[in-house]
Amino acid sequence: MSTMRAAVVDPAGQPPRVVDRALPPAGEGQVRVAVTAAPITPLDLLCASGTSYFGMPACPYVPGVQGVGRLDDGTAVWFPTDAGMKPGDGSMAEHAVVPAADLARLPETVDHRLVAALGLSAVAAWHALLERGELAAGEQVLVLGAGGVVGQAAIQIAKLHGARRVVAAARSTAAQERAHQAGADSVVAVYEQDDVTSLARRLGDAADGPVDLVLDPLFGVAAAAALRTLRIGGRLVNLGSAAAETAPFDSATLRSRSLRVLGYTNNELTAAQKAVTVSEIADHVAAGRLRTAYEAVPLEAAADAWQRQAAGTVPGRIVLTI
Repeated sequence: MSTMRAAVVDPAGQPPRVVDRALPPAGEGQVRVAVTAAPITPLDLLCASGTSYFGMPACPYVPGVQGVGRLDDGTAVWFPTDAGMKPGDGSMAEHAVVPAADLARLPETVDHRLVAALGLSAVAAWHALLERGELAAGEQVLVLGAGGVVGQAAIQIAKLHGARRVVAAARSTAAQERAHQAGADSVVAVYEQDDVTSLARRLGDAADGPVDLVLDPLFGVAAAAALRTLRIGGRLVNLGSAAAETAPFDSATLRSRSLRVLGYTNNELTAAQKAVTVSEIADHVAAGRLRTAYEAVPLEAAADAWQRQAAGTVPGRIVLTI
């Protein structure tokens, strides 16, 4: 029986161990991908913890909700999986079996690690800005959590689609530098002790007049402060709660400016929609127009990488390389 190396979660709540595992056969409508890069994402960590709304994962399993690799004919592809959300294995192995219809074909020369690092985070930024947020050319955008992968991608995607100015907000010095590197026109420091009024004042000072659109992966105080920078009819799109599950904004702020507060999740998208967007993102990556900070780590070091990603002690996303 042919085997492969794979990171395996067993039991839930523990970092994966790299072990030998049977090479998976491809069933009807499926293809086997030789994996080249697999990111460790917040969703992977959440699913493997056993505390997500998907419930306890069926262990043992190979984590990895997305990856990049090659088909038997050498074609470069990106692929999603349901690992940790449904029974079955994911991308953190030498091979993965996925539905052929879910694949996104990639430019031959694109950096697999960079596409993996951006992946579904960039898909979320793309659709939250362009579809849910209805970004129009010439608008001013405020990106919260700008040092994360979603935030870095959002800064660049907004610029690529005609935003006249992008203001970024980030907590650590390193995160602020990543926002600068991504092309933010102004970067605002966010502090643990910030209240809504003080942060709103700094965000407003950094903006060139009222903001049109806020991208918010944080919620909490930052979201409430960002609302106060919006113009009449402005929009805030929330796609996460990295800072808090609730936000202290008031009715008067919403009503006085006829603001729109919108939610977004990648779960709205079909596999085909994700694939189309990843292909567009990969074209920008190949052309040098889109990137993010990441650290490449060999699959054999998955356990340590997993723990460091969970602790938030890495400058960007960790991508396991195979």
